[in-house]
Amino acid sequence: MIYLDHAATTPVAPEVFEAMAPYLQGEYGNPSSFYGLARRARGAVDEARERIAAYLGCAPRELVFTGCGTEADNLAIKGLAFAHADQGRHIITSAIEHHAVLHTCRSLEKYHGFEVTYLPVDRDGLVAVEQVAEAIRPDTLLVTVMHSNNEVGTIQPISEIGALCMERKVRLHTDAVQSLGKTPLKVDDLNVDMLTIAGHKFYAPKGVGALYMRRGVKLANLLDGGAQEFARRAGTENVAGIVGMAKAVELLETRGVEDNERITRLRDRLITGVLERIPQAQLTGHPTQRICNLASFCFHFIEGEGILLSLDFEDVCVSSGSACTSASLDPSHVLIAMGYPHEVAHGSIRMSLGRHNTEQEIDQVLDLLPPIVERLRSMSPLWADAKRKGEV
Repeated sequence: MIYLDHAATTPVAPEVFEAMAPYLQGEYGNPSSFYGLARRARGAVDEARERIAAYLGCAPRELVFTGCGTEADNLAIKGLAFAHADQGRHIITSAIEHHAVLHTCRSLEKYHGFEVTYLPVDRDGLVAVEQVAEAIRPDTLLVTVMHSNNEVGTIQPISEIGALCMERKVRLHTDAVQSLGKTPLKVDDLNVDMLTIAGHKFYAPKGVGALYMRRGVKLANLLDGGAQEFARRAGTENVAGIVGMAKAVELLETRGVEDNERITRLRDRLITGVLERIPQAQLTGHPTQRICNLASFCFHFIEGEGILLSLDFEDVCVSSGSACTSASLDPSHVLIAMGYPHEVAHGSIRMSLGRHNTEQEIDQVLDLLPPIVERLRSMSPLWADAKRKGEV
């Protein structure tokens, strides 16, 4: 199998699995209890918090563990909105956010009377800092703009947006789920008040995430119950998952730069090969301001689903967009927001690389993909019509 869908999820690293194993078996204590077994679990959680906080450049108490990135996004956005609704009811986001952010904002509009401004993006998927400035109002509570896009990989100017928000005294949240481990993430450099991560995007297990909350940020709790996570997120901590996420961060510290340099070379080899070998193929997202492992394309006159299924038959795993919306027949909301016509957006494929991919695998995909596209186009009435009109 050739796995090129690391933006959807990554395999658990062997070192991570080994670090987790004791907390799934012998060291199974509840960290909220007081006897020795429980105190060891609490110590493991505290140590993990310190390691991840150091990686992000924040204080350990500014880090709240959650069940996933989606929960962390909800806690940041709804938590701040509910806690400060008496001060304002306006939120700013972008049109290309992950659905964990978009649907949260729409829920606040539909059920709680908030107003949301959805900022447009340019053809490369970039949010303009000037448009953020124009959108901020006296009643604006929050700006939430993702750090890098999960479908096309474009990295946003978060540091500049953050500086603007600090000047205007508006809180900034960024969904950095796709970015951690692929580009530097220091919360003070980014000027953010809140930042979301998810373990399964960087070789930790599914079912664990975290929200960075700058000291002084007040959120309403979404879960009521015990006093876990400094009384900010009730529920027994996923000790094994938290330990695994910290071990994955440790691996990023020791091998992340080397891995990313190699992955970048493979990504560029893939991009060059696709654009050279397949006519009417188009790279989407910013050509250079993008995370190191993601290459996304539109193949004109055919459906991305056909490419995905054909590659799956060859035991190659890719995506037709976000893993959270891959079952939908609608075109990518990201590509539509970037100005791509529906018929072009339907032909999208996302390939996201990881630390175990090889040059030989990339070359094998480059051998498989052109005949697949050619075969699908031979059955496409859109392709036939374009040829008849002399457009291709």
